[in-house]
Amino acid sequence: MAKQDKIYASALDEIIDFKFDERVVSVFPDMIQRSVPGYATLISNIGVLANRYAQPGSICYDLGCSLGAVSLSMRQQIQKAGCKIVAVDNSADMIGQAESLLAKEQTESTLAGVDLRCCDIDDVEIENASVVVMNFTLQFIALEKRLALIKRIYTGLQPGGVLILSEKLAFSAARQSSFLVDAHHDFKRANGYSDLEISQKRTALEKVLIPETLQQHELRLSEAGFGFNSVWFQCFNFASMIATK
Repeated sequence: MAKQDKIYASALDEIIDFKFDERVVSVFPDMIQRSVPGYATLISNIGVLANRYAQPGSICYDLGCSLGAVSLSMRQQIQKAGCKIVAVDNSADMIGQAESLLAKEQTESTLAGVDLRCCDIDDVEIENASVVVMNFTLQFIALEKRLALIKRIYTGLQPGGVLILSEKLAFSAARQSSFLVDAHHDFKRANGYSDLEISQKRTALEKVLIPETLQQHELRLSEAGFGFNSVWFQCFNFASMIATK
């Protein structure tokens, strides 16, 4: 049973910027399920999409893999021969736990192996790729670096390859933004988070997680060279897009 997230349950004298350290890793499965609406559905269907677009003998990347949920879903679903999954995260605590979790789920029937790497995304060469997934990763990368990363992914994709990009969204229309933010907070309350926990975590994430509008993402994908992109999943202010080369 997942350890319950109580990181922000008590009033803190000082709220430091959120980071994926050992404290977060220890409660991450509970945190993500109770914080991101539709997370389980999102993960399972990323695997379905990966199987559709994976090409034999290619590499599927999970950039910002955290505990490896996307990698596991891809490994379970991909049926194309010779595929390899490269899973990357810059948190040593995340990678260490991911190694243990993926090992427990290893079966002889899986065709795709997983190569876990603890490093920055900037240090990973994207090559021979048919599927690249960034599942709530881009929002933690500095705004000025995002276009260059998306362009690098596009360059490393094979023709017909896809980028699956999941993000928390911002909204330019005030009423829409207010409705979706409030709905998300209601979701968190329904999952047992107090107003104090919601407020303190929001403060911790304020300078770390920088969301953008759907239009900003669409413009960047187009500028990088992607010929088609579409939202395939959305629940409140969380969405996932797919873009094809």
